[in-house]
Amino acid sequence: MADRAQPHQVQVHRYEPGYKAQQKGPSASKVLAVMTLLPIGGGLLGLSGMTLAGTLIGLAVTTPVFIIFSPVIVPAAIVVGLAMMAFMASGAFGLTGATSVSWVLKYIREATRTMPESLDQAKRRMQDMAGYVGQKTKEVGQEIQRKAHEGK
Repeated sequence: MADRAQPHQVQVHRYEPGYKAQQKGPSASKVLAVMTLLPIGGGLLGLSGMTLAGTLIGLAVTTPVFIIFSPVIVPAAIVVGLAMMAFMASGAFGLTGATSVSWVLKYIREATRTMPESLDQAKRRMQDMAGYVGQKTKEVGQEIQRKAHEGK
């Protein structure tokens, strides 16, 4: 058995551009990012907690004031809301009116631009009609004269 060749195992590693050798532990950039962001995140969390506490204290203090003055505050809020709605509606009506006037002016400008052509056409038709009526009148007058001469 000593004469037999022992099988060997061969490991093949491919080169891949994005492949990194396995590292033991986090990289320096990750450690630096955690050390930088931890105090900032903690500070922001503390500020949000203080803001919440201040909001709750302010609400606890002002709630009785709102309850006492609610007969005045609620109608005042309704009046302010209605006034704002009226202001917005008047603005919308004004914008609609301005747009309508602009459209009418544009329509009139377009109509007056083509008006001389239409006027020339109307003049020609009137002249043709006047000529036609004149010719018919002449023919009818001649016919009446002819009948009058026949009747004598």
